[in-house]
Amino acid sequence: MIGEQRTGAIDGVRIQAVAHEGLSVTVNGKPAELAIIVDGKVIAAGAAVAREAEAVAVNCHRNFLKGQGHLRVLSEPIKRAA
Repeated sequence: MIGEQRTGAIDGVRIQAVAHEGLSVTVNGKPAELAIIVDGKVIAAGAAVAREAEAVAVNCHRNFLKGQGHLRVLSEPIKRAA
């Protein structure tokens, strides 16, 4: 459905997207990072995760606009954090 998606579901957390800056996150006004966590272990975190999430979302949206019907977009594996 075309329209606005509901946001603001996580108290204190703001995820922001700016076309020329990408994704950013704040928690109660303080800068934060996105992370991929499996079984309590951080697999990847920070700007790389934000860039990957943005790229997947943008590619999915572009495929939809092109009418390609590819509504699932997969990313390549993110290199593990050092």
